[in-house]
Amino acid sequence: MIPEDLRYTAEHEWVAGDGTGSVRVGITHFAQDALGDIVYVQLPEAGAVVAAGDSLGEIESTKSVSEIYAPVAGTVAARNDALGDTPELINTDPYGAGWLVEITPNDPTATDGLLTAGAYQKITEG
Repeated sequence: MIPEDLRYTAEHEWVAGDGTGSVRVGITHFAQDALGDIVYVQLPEAGAVVAAGDSLGEIESTKSVSEIYAPVAGTVAARNDALGDTPELINTDPYGAGWLVEITPNDPTATDGLLTAGAYQKITEG
């Protein structure tokens, strides 16, 4: 449930892409499982400038409301508008159709400092 080809944050976001173009961001299977049934997602508009670690928006589930954090600094290139009508895509396909935003990083090496799948797995086991 932890794809090897992605990078991760300790806050349970995943990042697809190497930083040379836009990177796709979502929350991990572990995070969506802990949240339970997701009922609402608030995401930034394309063009929004974000700093690494800043809030990107919120995910509301039947259990709680959780912040989503930017794993890299940059500009939001796109957001997954399908989540407006079907936020449960995050539960059913967190690494595919349930992606949240695409960010064009300010620094093409920004993803280098993120966790590998193995390092993230250790966090989820602890």
